Parts: sequence; structure tokens; C-alpha cells
Amino acid sequence: MSGLLVAGTTSDAGKSIVVTGLCRALLRRGVKIAPYKAQNMSNNSMVCADGQGSWSEIGRAQWIQARAAGAEPEAAMNPVLLKPGGDNRSHLVVMGRPAGEVTADSWTSGRAGLATAAHAAYDDLASRYDVIVAEGAGSPTEINLRTGDYVNMGLARHADLPTVVVGDIDRGGLFPALFGTVALLEPADQALIAGFIANKFRGDLGLLQPGIDDLTRLTGRPTYGVLPWHPELWLDSEDALDLDGRRARDGERLRVAVIRLPRISNFTDVDALGLEPDVDVSFAASPRDLNGADLVVLPGTRATLDDLAWLRSRGLDQAVLEHAASGRAVLGICGGAQMLGRSIEDPDGIESAAGAAVPGLGLLDVTAIFGAEKVLGLPAGTGWGQPVTGYEIHHGRLALTSGDDFPGGVRAGAVFATMWHGSLESDGFRQAFLAEVAATAGVDRVASDVVFAERREARLDLLGDLVTEHLDVDALLELATTGVPAGLPVLPPAGSTGERPQNE
Repeated sequence: MSGLLVAGTTSDAGKSIVVTGLCRALLRRGVKIAPYKAQNMSNNSMVCADGQGSWSEIGRAQWIQARAAGAEPEAAMNPVLLKPGGDNRSHLVVMGRPAGEVTADSWTSGRAGLATAAHAAYDDLASRYDVIVAEGAGSPTEINLRTGDYVNMGLARHADLPTVVVGDIDRGGLFPALFGTVALLEPADQALIAGFIANKFRGDLGLLQPGIDDLTRLTGRPTYGVLPWHPELWLDSEDALDLDGRRARDGERLRVAVIRLPRISNFTDVDALGLEPDVDVSFAASPRDLNGADLVVLPGTRATLDDLAWLRSRGLDQAVLEHAASGRAVLGICGGAQMLGRSIEDPDGIESAAGAAVPGLGLLDVTAIFGAEKVLGLPAGTGWGQPVTGYEIHHGRLALTSGDDFPGGVRAGAVFATMWHGSLESDGFRQAFLAEVAATAGVDRVASDVVFAERREARLDLLGDLVTEHLDVDALLELATTGVPAGLPVLPPAGSTGERPQNE
């Protein structure tokens, strides 16, 4: 097996960025490469074909990494997906299929079976690709979880994977984080840690180099490069950790307010709006945040009923109703679309007590009904005469009573609902939709020439360029194909000697 594990000192240290960039850089060298993440916890997911005429669900990050690698996305690239649905439970997806729920109490006992499935998926990919670039989760040094770990060092031990640790220098504390990540691991795990990567560096690299040299001297492990901070690396985010919005250029513009639901999912639906030069995208958590908005978006959510209750507790329901009453546009996507109807019914207790029925916002003459079977698909259609595609991931179905056709849903005046994620990535459809939004706002808008697919490819190429320029890709490829060097020093306290590494 040839592969490499990219671990991190923390969540959001830059693992996904490094894996994506490496996939694109190695693709350019003619390497048949696949991404992999044993377990992902994210409400940003994507649908892919399973090769048997049906559909699978994987984390959005692994889907975009597969695109960077020139590989067809598949369930084996993210065999375990946890989708947080409440404060103490997550919906579980195994090999692309729903597999019930897990809670904090049941998690420990269920990990052995998940590890078997995850490692089998890795072995399958490794048999079909030249190199696997695996992404860890959180930190490999979460020592309280090490016994059942199959995502970080558990995976590395299973496949004898050399591991590089990514640290985010923008957070501060880079060197103690990198050193401590190694030092707290047991000796057998330390033997697989081959080196480091620094991420999000700003400034003069010469000022950082003495610390890199000392880190090598103290650990016996090299740093494979320093990636610079770059403002354009925001598209297709995995986690809702940085929902800062996207600002338009100076001049007349459309203002889009996306309600920041507590359990927001697939918020990448608005990425395409953020690329428009005359569109401001901001995330809203209070009624005043909707002031001046031309379009209000109710995004997807992993817990529609809970987030609808939150909406009402904050007074945002009335703010949305007042916005719609003013004649300005409202767009609901998936869970947000379900909220716009007259009621939400849950006969099988998918999100609530069985038989529950909750009033919606009443802006559309539809009823949302939850079903036990999850709907997955890659639908296509037309809107305003323009082709439009998307993807479906939902338990709720819209039962329409009246309203006009809209791709994946229904519209009534300037209120739109769709169950299709990603529809705004269809360029002609997006421009036609924004023309409607502009008309309701009294804004004279000229359609842009933004091509979303080209922008995504440009972003992947940018990542490939950054990795090629700033990381030692030759050394990383050699590491992946020949394995971790023997005889790396064990750092205390794991060595139990209290002595410094012998190569210091």
C-alpha cells in the first residue's frame, strides 16, 4: 500500500486544504490518486453515484478532494459520516447509506464495527489507486480517545502510513503544538510521525526558519514546507466555523442575508452567490440582521423542527414574514424550504415524537412530511428556460397544494422553495434567479459572466500551485511510496526516560 496521512494539531488546522492541494499537485504528475477520510463529522455533504444505479452520501470535503484528484467521488472515500442532529446525537452514514443514530453514550461501544468498515474501505481504495492521501480528524493526540481511534493513528497503524502533522501558525503556538502532538503519543504512534507542515503563514519566512530548524533538531523530523495564508481559499468549506460572508465590490449591489441556523447544513449552497461581483452575502442571527436585505435565504438544516423553534425564539420568524410582506425575495433550501410551508409533519418520529405536527411560516401552500427513507439523488431540470442541476439529501418531502413550478419545489410570488442543494451553481439559472431578486428590490442589475465550475477549478489549481511552490512534493511523494524512515527518535514523556532525543 502507498499512502500518506495528513493529521493536524487541531480541527481546522488546514488538513483539508493540504490534502486537496496535494491531490491536485500529484494529479499533475500523473499519479493515480484518491483522497480518504475514515470518519467525517459535518453537515456539509454531497451525493455521488455508487456504481449500482443508486446514490451514496459523503462529506463535501472528500467530494471536492476527489475532484482535485481527478477521481470519481465514491463512498469509500468517506466511509463513516456523522451528521450532528442535536446536542447529544448524530445521524450516522456508513458507506454512503443511513445507519441510524449515535449518541455520546453509544459511541464508544459502536466504534469497533465502524473501524472495520472504515479500514476495509481504505484497503479497497489502496488496491485500485497508486497513492491514497488520507485526512485525519481533529488531532491525533486526543489521548482520551486513542483506544478506539480508527481515523488518525489507528488508521496509520492499520495501513503503516507515514504521517505529517499540519499546524496553523495564524492561531499562534505553532511550535509547542507540533512538538506536543508528537511527544504525547505512545512510541509506536510516534514512529509513524514523519514530519510537519506549517499553514497560514503571513510575513517573512526568514523569521520563522530558526524555529523550524530547532523543531527539526528537537524532534528529528523535518518540516516539509510552509503554506502561506491566502484570501481565496474559502470555497466548499467543510465546517461552519467561519461564516463571515462575502462582500461585494463598491457600487450598487444586492444584499443577501442567510439565516445562520444552529444546525445549518450545506451552507455551500450560497457559495455561488458569494462569487457574484455585485452581491453581498452575510449571515444573520437576529431580526435586525435582515434590515436592508434584498434576499433572505433559509438554508438547509440537519434538525428542521429544532431550528424552526430557534427561529421563533429569536423573533426571526416575524422578520422573515415582514420581509416577504414587503414584496422582497425569500429562498428556502431543503430544511429551509420545509419551514416556509403551512406545516411540518413527522408521522414516524424522524426528528420528534411520532405523529408531531408543527406549524410552518405559512408563506407557501405546502406541507412538509418526514419519511423514514432518506431521499438521495442528482436531479436535473430547467428554470426560466435555463438548465439547472442539484443534489438531494433529505427525509422531508414537500406535498404541494398550490403554487407555481420552481426547480425542486415551488414558488409563490417572490417566495421560492427548493429541495435541490447546489442549484445556484448552474450559471444561467442563477443569473435568472438574481434578475427576479433584483426586480423585487428595484435594482437594475446586469448579469455577470461568472462561471461557477471554472471558479471552482481555478481554486483547485490555486491550491495545487501553492502546494507545488511551498511544499516539498517530491519528498512527500517519496514518503508515501517508500514509507516512514526507520529510527525516528521517541520524544519524552512517551519514552519514559526523560532524556532528550539522541540526535539533538
